[in-house]
Amino acid sequence: MVTVSTATAVWSQDSVKGEKRDLWTAMKRGFRCRCPRCGEGKLFRAFLKVGNSCSVCGLDYTPHRADDLPAYLVIIIVGHILVPVILWIETDYAPPVWLQLSIYLPLTLIASLALLQPVKGAVVGFQWALRMHGFDENAPSDVPPV
Repeated sequence: MVTVSTATAVWSQDSVKGEKRDLWTAMKRGFRCRCPRCGEGKLFRAFLKVGNSCSVCGLDYTPHRADDLPAYLVIIIVGHILVPVILWIETDYAPPVWLQLSIYLPLTLIASLALLQPVKGAVVGFQWALRMHGFDENAPSDVPPV
């Protein structure tokens, strides 16, 4: 007769090996474009290029790929802020179209560019805190990460 164990393993942050990583702290540090681990080193080497490693604590940034998520989040954030304001101004004041376009287009561009780097940093901090790497750390070393 086979005995079946009814005990289930429950995942918790304490059950994961390695250093403890606070999600909100890592995201705040990333939003400030700083290293999600130490909060001191620079996260970016160019406007949207994540550096290879932290200059202070040596954290390797290469497995963290944000891809298109920051752009989608910026579109959602800027849209939720500007669209209600634009609709309110249009319904209450009805300014000419040329005036609306000359204000809303540059405002949307500036807001999007201003938020893109901090949001990407927050996404990298999110990935680091949850140990979401772009490759399997246990994979054979002769197989390069995708």
